[in-house]
Amino acid sequence: MKYKYRTEDEKNYLKNRLNKIEGQVRGINKMIDDDRYCDEILIQISAINNSLKSLGNIILKNHLSTCVVNNIKDNNLEIIDEVMNLINKLN
Repeated sequence: MKYKYRTEDEKNYLKNRLNKIEGQVRGINKMIDDDRYCDEILIQISAINNSLKSLGNIILKNHLSTCVVNNIKDNNLEIIDEVMNLINKLN
């Protein structure tokens, strides 16, 4: 298993984003209980998808600028295939 050191500020930022997404999911759960109209729920689902994609892009950018750069500096070019597979999974 690989590990990535993150500062407390980074962890707090990412956790805050995740907590907001979690709140959005709970909101959809309540909307279903309240028999809200389908389009309102679908709009919230779209918002969650966008939030997750944005969070993924933030983590990917950090990964590229730290982990990938360090691997390339260490002449581990296999990281390029790993990143390409990761990008394909994110799309």
